[in-house]
Amino acid sequence: MPCRSRFVSNPGLAGWGVAGNGAGGAIASPTAQSRSGLVSASLSSRGLRLDLLMLFLACVCGAAAPRFATASGGSTALAATPPMGWNDWAHYECNYTAQTILANAKELVSTGLAARGYNTVTIDDCWMLKGRDARGNLRADPKRFPRGIKPVARAIHALGLRFGIYEDAGYATCGGFAGSGQPDGGGKDHFVVDAKLFASWGVDYLKLDGCNVYVPKGASENAAYRKAYAAESAALKSAGRPIIFSESAPAYFQGTPEWYDVLSWIRNYGQLWREGSDVATFQAKKPAASRFHSVLWNYAYNLPLGRFQKPGNWNDPDFIIGGDSGLTLAETRSQLALWSMMSSPLILSSDLAKLSPQAVAILGNRAVIAVDQDPEGRMATLVRRGPVMDVLFKPLSGGDAAVAVLNRSAASTQVVLHPHDFGLAVNSECRLDVIDLWSGAQQSAQSALRGAVAAGDTALWRVHPSAACGRPTRTGTISMITTVRQRDIESYSRCLAAPGRVEACAGTAEESWTVTTDGGLRSAAGRCLGVANGKLEMEACRPISAQHWRYTLKGNLISAGGRQCLSATGPAGSTQSLQMRPCGHNQPDQIWSLPN
Repeated sequence: MPCRSRFVSNPGLAGWGVAGNGAGGAIASPTAQSRSGLVSASLSSRGLRLDLLMLFLACVCGAAAPRFATASGGSTALAATPPMGWNDWAHYECNYTAQTILANAKELVSTGLAARGYNTVTIDDCWMLKGRDARGNLRADPKRFPRGIKPVARAIHALGLRFGIYEDAGYATCGGFAGSGQPDGGGKDHFVVDAKLFASWGVDYLKLDGCNVYVPKGASENAAYRKAYAAESAALKSAGRPIIFSESAPAYFQGTPEWYDVLSWIRNYGQLWREGSDVATFQAKKPAASRFHSVLWNYAYNLPLGRFQKPGNWNDPDFIIGGDSGLTLAETRSQLALWSMMSSPLILSSDLAKLSPQAVAILGNRAVIAVDQDPEGRMATLVRRGPVMDVLFKPLSGGDAAVAVLNRSAASTQVVLHPHDFGLAVNSECRLDVIDLWSGAQQSAQSALRGAVAAGDTALWRVHPSAACGRPTRTGTISMITTVRQRDIESYSRCLAAPGRVEACAGTAEESWTVTTDGGLRSAAGRCLGVANGKLEMEACRPISAQHWRYTLKGNLISAGGRQCLSATGPAGSTQSLQMRPCGHNQPDQIWSLPN
């Protein structure tokens, strides 16, 4: 017998894979809007014994073993799409027990969010003691987990969910508890013994943080972190159980030249990685304090990193805190939309029992989740960035695409977008079939996208271009991360504008570029950036090496003719000019983000 949830389908939207109409794209019946439903009603008493709970759920929902995608040839491909689930940290930090974890796991099922794909429950830092037992094994904190970790894992598996756990690549976790890495001063690490212990508990997902990593004298931090994460990766592969590996190493290098080095090797060892600052955590003493600035900052630093991502390897801008205190419903829509456009992991971190029905509907919007889970795994392109608005475009499998408009201002704004803005053909016959993924409204044969976007909200459409539109080219902004330390979108990224300057992004046509199939950079005016006698010029586009650019994983644009790097010159944060210079080691004035 399948579990009931408070999501109901709208047959009229079945072809689009949309759960229903309304603010969240998934409206429930009046009965389902209550927090009842078959499972939640039966589990409303918090005093039920754990063994009865497990038996009940096994009968009602079926105790499902964790499932993993299978690659061609029969080999197991971990995290073929961005992982989804729940983690305690951003709401509870260390203030949790086994009952906290299990209560939120039950809420995933009773709300229907588990059925939407949020299927992994992960315990973060502070679950263990500071010392190990006589055999060198980790010990669970008996106050938090009086029966240990394994019964919790069993209970979560009985709910049909996967189970995740936290450790650290250093000698101590960020909270000061026992880590898996080398002791301070050197010695044998615990990666293998811990991986085997996790496998014996039924762990399906490991988050490995990066506090307190031992760096031997004369070694670099980069090398020490790589050694630790490579060792954990090898230990997991030999543990006898498929375990998704979430890595935190890049976050410890954000803002340094080594960031790009770590981002270049991290994908060799795991399936997803945190590459920057944590999202703001819930503050019980200030529950109403806004956290949206944190969401926008994490979006800002994650979006330019699309070149590092592919199916099975995911940039992780941290938890989904939408629906929790500190975000409005509009801001909740924005976070889910932006994370989905970036093909980011969708890992909730809130008190799920306190989510409103509207927030659950937003987070469980089937059509938006489908954008995130699209098998192409593409990171959205920043088509345009103006003073108050971002426009994103994401190609999807099957020829569809997703378009998002983020309104960063404090007032509603109107938007009109034409197919050529996204790299589709400039053709009067080009038409778009459109569905609004929040309201479910459908329109056919549209010559443009039009709509109003509320303050702090993000409009999100799925579009199907007609044959006359052709295939989309790689069109959008070319941006550069600045060295300015302010944590906001406006200060963090600058845009390349024709005829050849780097400026505060203004959303003008001069900031729109197309990456051609032969490696050219063509402006909206139809001229190409080239190098003539060592100087940069906008020229009539021709198939010559002086107009061809090689784009590296670390973000360099290298002239095919002169083999030097495209560089910005002048004070960071001000309007800069361009010149060709020898390529340095991850110099910020030589790192570019291109349309994906």
